[in-house]
Order: sequence, then structure tokens, then C-alpha cells
Amino acid sequence: MTSTVTRAVTAPEAPSRRFRGGRKAHEGSRAETITAWLFLAPFLAIFLVFTALPGVLAVGASLTDMAARDIRDPLAVNFVGFDSFASVLANPSFQSSFLNTILFVVLCVPLSMALGFALALMLNNGIRRLRPFFRAAAYVPVITNIVAAAVIWQYAFSITGPVNTSLADLGLPAPNWLGEPGWAVTTVVMMGVWRTAGTCMVLFLAGLQAVPEEVYEAAATDGAGWVRRLWSITLPLLRPTTLLVSVLMTVSFLNIFEEPYLLTRGGPLGSTRSMAVWVYEQFGFGNVSAAMAGSVLLLLLVGVVAVIQFRMLRPKH
Repeated sequence: MTSTVTRAVTAPEAPSRRFRGGRKAHEGSRAETITAWLFLAPFLAIFLVFTALPGVLAVGASLTDMAARDIRDPLAVNFVGFDSFASVLANPSFQSSFLNTILFVVLCVPLSMALGFALALMLNNGIRRLRPFFRAAAYVPVITNIVAAAVIWQYAFSITGPVNTSLADLGLPAPNWLGEPGWAVTTVVMMGVWRTAGTCMVLFLAGLQAVPEEVYEAAATDGAGWVRRLWSITLPLLRPTTLLVSVLMTVSFLNIFEEPYLLTRGGPLGSTRSMAVWVYEQFGFGNVSAAMAGSVLLLLLVGVVAVIQFRMLRPKH
């Protein structure tokens, strides 16, 4: 009888305990959500103020005839639709800068990735002593001030600089690195690869260190040589890392600005003028609508190329 009464008294309390537990879980989840949004708030504020809002304004300005004189009164401009885009696409200097940008991407991205991958392989397998030193040395160009680096490169590759002096001592011809179109492109490409190979090296090295050693040991036991292990194990397992590096490098060189502007100001004869340099020059000339249209076209180009890369290099299931 006592046990029956006890069950009758305590049975109704069980749902209330479950309800309290569920309410606490809900309150905890709500608190975590609020905390997450508070941590995201600074990034969202910076993104909205410095990226999203300028992007919307740029698209709006590209559809008008805005010039430098209209910046004080931006509402006094005329809506011209896509006429700015048509004039920009028909501009020979923009077409030349587009081809130059594609050339930089085609040359710099494979070279940067290949050099970064070679450095990562050496640091992961070949170099045993002073590995942190060589890793830091390979990454120094990434964190070096670009203006200071450009001044050094201008001096080194000038007509009477140490590079040409060394070539003359060896009996080799000394080219005009910054004064001839072909050699100027070569110099810009070399500086771009020099600056970005360290980033590729770090990312590839992280991917290499994530590959289990047991896989290599099993392949070596089966008689697979170094080249076979590289081709059949390392490269397939590095596919996600390769996708990341290729997208980052492609986006970086599609937006290349510092190297051609600081070394050659886009010259000689516009041979190193990239799309980003062209947009900057249009701002200097007061052609705000043309600069905005060029910026939007560059953004669309970056998006299209990134989508194509994700389609081509995504993991196969």
C-alpha cells in the first residue's frame, strides 16, 4: 500500500523534471547562439562597412556617368545602364590589361605552386637539420614589406644593378629588365612568384604532414619507388590542398597590383599593366564610372575562374 501511494505521488513529478531539463537545454542553446553572434559581430560589421557596402556602391556607380567632379554630389549623375561596361570592354587599354592579367595568371600560378610544392617536399622529407630556419627563410618574402622589396628589386634589376653586373662578369648579355616589355614582364613574374611561393609552401607542407606515414611504408614494402609514391599517394591525397592553393593563387594574381605598379608603373608601353592597375589609373584620371565598371568586371572574372577551378579540382566520389 505504501509503495502504491509513493508511486502515485511521485509519478506526476517526472514530466516536470523533464520539462525543466528541456527548458535548460533550450536556454543553453540560445545562450550559445547569442555568444556566437557576438563573436561574429566585429567581422560582420567590418565586412558590411568595407566590403558589402562599397561593392553595392561600386555596382551602382558603374551604371552611371559619374566622374570625379560628381563625388561631392553623387545624386546628380545620370543613369546610363550598361553603357559604361560596353565602353570599358571596347577600350583597347582595358583589353590589353585583361590579356596581361591572364598572362600573369598563366605564368605565375603554376610557377608559384610548383616552387612551393618543391620547397614543401624538401622541408618534409629532405631537410633534417635547421628545418625551422629554412621554413622561416622561405616564408620571409610573404611578410616582407612590398614597397621596400620593390625598391630593392628596382635597384637589383636596373641597367647598372648587381644582376646585370654579375651577368656581365660572366660574359652574358645584360638585358634592360625594366625598360623592355618582354623583360619587364619577366621581372614582374619573378617578383610575384618570389612573394607567393612561401604561402604555397606552408599550405602544401601542412597537407603533406597530414598524410599518414603508414601509407608510404606500405607502398614501399610493396616495392613502390619515390616517384610512384609521389604520383599515386601524395598527389591524390593532396587534391583538397591543391584546390585551395590554386584558388588562392589564381585570385591573388587576377588582382595583381603591387608588383607591376611599384616596379614599372604598368609600363613599358603598357606591357605590365594589369586590370587592377588600369582601374587605379582610371580613378586617377577621374573616370569613376569606368573604374567601377572595370572593378565589377574583375570581380566577375574572379568569380567565374573560382567556380571553374572548384568544378575541375573538387574531390571525386
